[in-house]
Amino acid sequence: MTPSEQSPAPAARPLTGKEPLFIVLNKGSGRGDAQVLQDTIRTILNEAGRRYELMPVGDPSRLTDLARQAVKRAQDEQGVVIAAGGDGTLNAVASTVLGQGVPFGILPQGTFNYFGRTYGISQETEVALRGFLQGTIRPVQVGLLNGRLFLVNASLGLYPQLLEDREAYKQRYGRRRWVALWSGLVTLWRQPRQLGLQLEFEGKSRSLRSPTLVVGNNKLQLEHIGIENDELDRNRLIAMAARPVGTLALYGLLVRGLLSRMGDAENVISFAFDKLTVGVRGRRRVKVAMDGEISWMDTPLEFKVASDRLPLVVPADPELLDRS
Repeated sequence: MTPSEQSPAPAARPLTGKEPLFIVLNKGSGRGDAQVLQDTIRTILNEAGRRYELMPVGDPSRLTDLARQAVKRAQDEQGVVIAAGGDGTLNAVASTVLGQGVPFGILPQGTFNYFGRTYGISQETEVALRGFLQGTIRPVQVGLLNGRLFLVNASLGLYPQLLEDREAYKQRYGRRRWVALWSGLVTLWRQPRQLGLQLEFEGKSRSLRSPTLVVGNNKLQLEHIGIENDELDRNRLIAMAARPVGTLALYGLLVRGLLSRMGDAENVISFAFDKLTVGVRGRRRVKVAMDGEISWMDTPLEFKVASDRLPLVVPADPELLDRS
């Protein structure tokens, strides 16, 4: 049983502004220089007189172990755990924090920063950290896929392939948004395989052929592509799938997404749920993406809202909001 499935979970403590900070920093992720990031953190926290410990990690395989150490220290010393890095880093540390009664902060370094921007947390480290020092706790919804946490989205089929190809292009050409767009165009040109999906939700069963299924948990990302997201406020997730279409139609869907009009497309199916089981015809294991990280999972897949809320530290000052 994962921490998020245990009940009841300990409640996060209200912030006093004096808690020690345990900062798990992935030196290999994000947009900039890891040393500059560490120097910025030290400068701001030293000026603020805040007690902290930087816990940098260079080997991604050690990230979860270091996060567990940070959680234990935060529990023992009434502290806060902060994740500094890209989407995968935020996911890994949040997965360890969830259900442990420890406040969670982020210093996002990813390309799009949908999770942070949704809650007014800037991509600029100095702004984010100063906002954190004036912060308050906001319990936020997270999703689970086969018991594993996701903050923004989880998917199978074409979308994981898009992410894999995008990462390869970024390694070659740099972490720029136009690189992500170009890699997507190339991936769609290869005519993705159609999946035979069996969906079970809210007492209903539905068969569907689609190149991809994406489950969203982020209002800002859904808003940007033009999908209704009000159900996220009702403890539900949003599923999206494309009907079987050719390459040109997929390009059309991409353009609609860029114009925030995907919800109007006749080739897109979307619906809300609190629990969704997905079987994949002929597949015992499928490639999935969770907050940009690729892995393999056994089928059937189970998507649901976590019973625990993540105690996220958000800026108390509305002037610090960064939703651009």
